[in-house]
This record gives sequence, structure tokens and C-alpha cells, in this order.
Amino acid sequence: MIKEARTQLHTVRDLLRYGVTRLNGAEAFFGHGSANAYDEAAYLILHTLHLPLDLLDPFLDARLTESEINSVVEILDRRARLRVPAAYLTQEAWLGECKFYVDDRVIVPRSFIAELIPGQLAPWVERPDKVEHILDMCTGSGCLAILLALAFPEAQVDAVDVSADALAVAARNVKDYELDARVHLIESDAFAALEGKRYDLIISNPPYVDQASMLKLPKEYRQEPALALAGGVDGLDFVKKLLRQSRAHLTRGGTLMVELGHNRTALETSFPDMPFTWVSVSGGDDLVFLLGQDQLA
Repeated sequence: MIKEARTQLHTVRDLLRYGVTRLNGAEAFFGHGSANAYDEAAYLILHTLHLPLDLLDPFLDARLTESEINSVVEILDRRARLRVPAAYLTQEAWLGECKFYVDDRVIVPRSFIAELIPGQLAPWVERPDKVEHILDMCTGSGCLAILLALAFPEAQVDAVDVSADALAVAARNVKDYELDARVHLIESDAFAALEGKRYDLIISNPPYVDQASMLKLPKEYRQEPALALAGGVDGLDFVKKLLRQSRAHLTRGGTLMVELGHNRTALETSFPDMPFTWVSVSGGDDLVFLLGQDQLA
């Protein structure tokens, strides 16, 4: 199939059709930025050809050189045959309008919290101008920490992760955004290295995949670091740690915001008296919660 593709495909339109067929035939799973084979094939083609990612139509009937066709066929083959997430192939991922470097040392950036940050987490943060210290716990690639620094230009942001490999990726992204003076990378197992530190806002997109779901993950997700995904039997191991330890690290009136996937029932069963506020995001009304410092007693 690959040999035929290299000799019989000539235009972007040809490659797009081939890519959709190839991805669907391989039963590729989409959840790292694209929702279907068409969008993913278009992204990989445009990226490989160094064309604008939001401008496909004008190039559909452009004839390509032999080397261009070979490059596109190769990246589509790796995506389909090896089931490598597209972001690892292109070494980039997007949250909103912001692009981040990624590789297999970190999970591919994705967070419903990200869509709330440009609006400074309104209405839950009433005085964004008073937010001086922010913690991004389980920072991974550093994407949320960077978005927070951009949205709260007067704040200092601590970006914490237990993985030194992840922090190396985050350091590259922080440097790319020229935020070294305000985003501080800290290697720590939860709050272990943060003694005495307090924050006006703690954000976390922690590992929250439960044990049963980890065993059923598509091949694409199994190529991501398990450390950043696995949340224990009920998916709440790290979330419980946050609930028990965050109060000591929040300022008076501070806020904790956590993303926890589809674990609301398990969480409320474990903490029946905790007054969670559930934040509406594009994925639903039970994926992100927040608590005030006084509610974490």
C-alpha cells in the first residue's frame, strides 16, 4: 500500500483521501486534539508540508513533489501502523491558540480547565488582580502553568511535577514563552517540596484514570506516561491527596480547582460532606470541581 501511495498519489486531495482511509482502516483512536480521521489526516498533511493549519481548501489540488509525497505518506503510516499520537509525531500540541512542544515524556496536553483560564476563571475568582501566587500541580508539559501566567500577568506561578522528564519538557515550553521569571518549575511528589508555601489559586489536572479503565485504554493512550494517567483503583488516589493537603497551602480565601474526568460519583461517595462546586465546561458539568480554602477543613 505504501509503495503504491508513493507512486500513484499526486495532490493534497489524493493524500487526504488516502490518509482518512489509512487511519480508519487501522482503527486509529482520536482524542489528542482531533475527533476523527479526516481532521487528523488534514492536520498531519498540513503540518508536514509546512502549510497553515487552518487553510486546507486552497491547497487541495496542488501537485506535490516526490519528496513531499514520501514525507506525508511516511507520517500517515507511522500514525496508523504504530498508533502513535499525532502530537508525538509533530512534537506539538495546541490548547486554544497556544502551541506547546511535546514528546513521549509527557501526556499530550488536554484539559477542560484550559478553556476557563483566558477568562481568569470568572466568576469563581472574584478579584483576579489580587492573585499573586498560583500553583499548577502535576504540570506535565507546563501548558496550564503557562496559560495561567499569561492570564494573570502579575502572578508568580509554581509548576510542580514528580517527573524530572516532564519538567524538562516544561522548561522548554516556559523558555519558548519567555516566562522564566514568573513560572518556576519544581520537582516534588505532591506538596513534599512546598513546605511553607501558600497560594491564592491551586490548579490541578492530576492522574485520574481508574484501574479498570487503564486496562482498556486505546493503544494511543498507552504510549503516554502511565504515571500521568493512572489514579489508582478508583482513579482518586492523587485527588484525595489534594483534598487532604491543599488547605495548608492556600491563602485565606484561596481556591482549589481540580479536573477529575468521570469520577464525580466516586468522589462524592468518598467525601459525602464536602461542598463541591461543579464547574460547567464544554465536556459537561461533572468534570471539574472547585473548593474554597475554608471548605477544605
